[in-house]
Amino acid sequence: MTAFENSLRHSFGIEGTDELKYIVSQFEPVLLKKGEVFLEEGRSCDKLCFVQSGFLRIFTETENKQITQWIAPHGYFVTDLSGFIFEKMSCWTIEALTDTRLFYIDRNKYKKLNTFIPQWPELERQFIVHCFTTLEDRIFSHLSMTAEQRYHLFFQHNKELFHQVPLQYIASMLGMTPETFSRIRKKQ
Repeated sequence: MTAFENSLRHSFGIEGTDELKYIVSQFEPVLLKKGEVFLEEGRSCDKLCFVQSGFLRIFTETENKQITQWIAPHGYFVTDLSGFIFEKMSCWTIEALTDTRLFYIDRNKYKKLNTFIPQWPELERQFIVHCFTTLEDRIFSHLSMTAEQRYHLFFQHNKELFHQVPLQYIASMLGMTPETFSRIRKKQ
């Protein structure tokens, strides 16, 4: 079983082999070169993608800086959920930090999954609950932890990012200035 199939099985709770094969067949591969944009701020996101290899950065620009919302390594699903589900304009840009291999499904194919898989609404609900709890955990850490605690927690779970993506993006994602991030990093 591929990493993609394992992630589909885990993230959506898919148990049947036929269902898994059908879902996999609805995704298409694409290669993004470093710096290529998957989604541009101000557009509606019509794709859900799985990062097969490489890294995607989700960010926005304010008047004087870029704010990184998330860095998605291999094994993660990425989309702008409000755009993908509700067709709203995105306030995020999704860009490849490295050459990145993706599998993606467009909104129309995604909406048709429940015609072949009757339990799809429940599987989708599990996936969205997983996304929501991940977001809750991030909010909790930003509200209840010090910068140093956030750094340590993130480092424990994402060591590979520290050697493969620009550190200012990680600092931004953790809600720190590059100077604070550097100071904490030097203590290690």
